[in-house]
Amino acid sequence: EEFIKKYKGKSEADAAQLIGHFGLGFYSSFMVSKKVEIRTKTYKKGPGTKAVKWECDGSPEYTLEEIEKSERGTEIILHIADDSKEFLEEARILSLLKKYCKFLPVPIRFGNEKTWEKIEGEKDEKGNDKYDEIEKPRIINNVNPAWKQKPVDLTEEDYKNFYHELYPSTFEEPLFNIHLNVDYPFNLTGILYFPKVKRNIEVQKEKIQLYSNQVFVTDSVEGIVPDFLTLMHGVLDSPDIPLNVSRSYLQSDANVKKISNHIMKKVADKLEELFKTDRADFEKKWDDIRIFIEYGIISEPKFYERAEKFCLLKNTKEQYFTFEEYKKHIGDAQTDKDKKTVYLYTSDVQEQHTFIETATDRGYDVLVMDGPLDNHFINTLEQKFENTTFARVDADVIDKLIAKEDAMPSKLSDEEKEKLKPVFEQAAGGTHYTVSFESLSENELPVQITRPEFMRRMKDMSMLGGGASYMGNFPDAYNLIVNGNHPLVSKINAENDEESRKRMARQMVDLAKLSQNLLKGEELTSFIRRSLSNL
Repeated sequence: EEFIKKYKGKSEADAAQLIGHFGLGFYSSFMVSKKVEIRTKTYKKGPGTKAVKWECDGSPEYTLEEIEKSERGTEIILHIADDSKEFLEEARILSLLKKYCKFLPVPIRFGNEKTWEKIEGEKDEKGNDKYDEIEKPRIINNVNPAWKQKPVDLTEEDYKNFYHELYPSTFEEPLFNIHLNVDYPFNLTGILYFPKVKRNIEVQKEKIQLYSNQVFVTDSVEGIVPDFLTLMHGVLDSPDIPLNVSRSYLQSDANVKKISNHIMKKVADKLEELFKTDRADFEKKWDDIRIFIEYGIISEPKFYERAEKFCLLKNTKEQYFTFEEYKKHIGDAQTDKDKKTVYLYTSDVQEQHTFIETATDRGYDVLVMDGPLDNHFINTLEQKFENTTFARVDADVIDKLIAKEDAMPSKLSDEEKEKLKPVFEQAAGGTHYTVSFESLSENELPVQITRPEFMRRMKDMSMLGGGASYMGNFPDAYNLIVNGNHPLVSKINAENDEESRKRMARQMVDLAKLSQNLLKGEELTSFIRRSLSNL
């Protein structure tokens, strides 16, 4: 009754402070115990202050009796059940204490540990310092972790040391960090670190540890912070986040929304500050943080509003541009006849080198978009950028990707094209290739294989589970483009021997397939033998 009266009139803020002070998970002790005893004696003196023993076997019934106890304090004794003997092992207990009580605000002693201590003024026969092995209490927790301290009192080295305290098996250093400290309109402290983000983003998740008054709660913060922020590492501590509720409830909770928005704002503030104060260093770190920023742009419209100022695009020349800078950089050169700006990109610099070279020879710029999220990222940018489209350099011949008014005349008549078309269709083999003739420069390749942008992008997204999985069952489709102005095509057209025409066409088509890594198995073996015989 006294306890109920004491806390009945407390505010919500005061009530939240109860967590970590009493009863948190106490009844979970019966999950591993067949009986629990509590022996306690108050620090007060006088009548009614005798020691008391409470005992229960997990049923609604319990016993309470006075006992003799010389020292004040509380002992909780668990009588471990037969099927839970693992919780009597020292290593198991230590691992649990380090996981859940690593930063409790009161010291926790678990046995003793041995260490070596220098004996002042004593040397061995070789003149070296002498040491003595001593035994001292093993304190397993840090009662004053970095996130509870003032940022002005911490150095960069302190932040790095705390990072390795959180993740002792991690050898990489974090790129930078954010120290959170808010007491109104909600309580939130913590330190978030930007790690180097790998290509497999799922491996990065569940690294943020959530605490309530320094009591560990969970390392799954989905629903508490925006999904892209789960790629960060570190600690969040807040008594204002409701515990033991569903993710859908968390997302509708007013305090959680405020906390989530505040963290996202602080992350954007930090990135913008780094970009403005030392752009050269920001560019060096770009490849390590780009997935994080792209993920945020894709998933959070509010983050895009901030990120468009510091998100970078990198081209094949290793130059970096903001969105606004890049638009000015390509200018009218990459605007087609319909006044649409075309952003050319490559997803693999080595595999698509031929197409990149063709584009750059025309004076066009090519972006490098080779990340795991870039298909989704490109779709997002196309929705954000006015009158703009993205096209991979191998999606079509360059003159069709950026169509201008002045089309090059063809050296082949329509009749000659129709005559040659079956020859190249037979050389291509299968039904996956659509043969067409284009009037290109004679300096360009005689045959090119391209893949339609829409179909390729949808299939790539289906592999990432992007909501277009039905495309994964569609067969691959390619365009086989014959350069009607190339001298070798003219040579085939002038050749009267049918077998020679087929052999030359097959060689050109196989070279185009080889450049796209499409020549495999029997086709590759046949191509090698044919090439050797031609020598």
